[in-house]
Amino acid sequence: MLQFENVSTFYGKIQALHSVNVEVRQGEIVTLIGANGAGKSTLLMTLCGSPQAHSGSIRYMGEELVGKHSAEIMRKSIAVVPEGRRVFSRLTVEENLAMGGFFTDKGDFQEQMDKVLHLFPRLKERFSQRGGTMSGGEQQMLAIGRALMSKPKLLLLDEPSLGLAPIIIQQIFDIIGQLRKDGVTVFLVEQNANQALKIADRAYVLENGRVVMQGTGEQLLTDPKVREAYLGG
Repeated sequence: MLQFENVSTFYGKIQALHSVNVEVRQGEIVTLIGANGAGKSTLLMTLCGSPQAHSGSIRYMGEELVGKHSAEIMRKSIAVVPEGRRVFSRLTVEENLAMGGFFTDKGDFQEQMDKVLHLFPRLKERFSQRGGTMSGGEQQMLAIGRALMSKPKLLLLDEPSLGLAPIIIQQIFDIIGQLRKDGVTVFLVEQNANQALKIADRAYVLENGRVVMQGTGEQLLTDPKVREAYLGG
């Protein structure tokens, strides 16, 4: 479904990604783990067209994305939940979700809204509440729900557990697992390696802009080097 082939990216004269090769197959949860500054978020941003890849190929459903504008890429059944959630703080839950479904066919809009509210009962309870008055966990649910309103085939999640309490993190990862059952392919960038690897079909480790290890989630979860570096031994 999604292939990064020898992708290199620069910020000015600084190279952030070095010939990265990553594949996301349809129906999978694939996670990218690594320390802060490893280039994880940069890979997602490069996929979305900002910054553009300096070299290499990014193909989605067989179509080359390198060189396309971000707005064009986001119209291809791809949705992104950025780091930091970024909900519309002055809009209600209902209005935030409606913004996410702006390009959804009218016939599918209410059906998708019902699906999102079923997946996130808390959002139904907070339907008329302004996004900026919600807790961090509720805002993360809203950010994911807003992305799902566009009926994506591929969902990009950038650090969804950041700043959340452990009990909320577990809820978020349970929901991500449910998305796979619902047919949504997920590409997950996450610093919480333990949670990410538990739900991932496959995973990649990124260090200093380079893929240094890959395997199934289970393989990396039990790998001694991964455990020492990212799982506290």
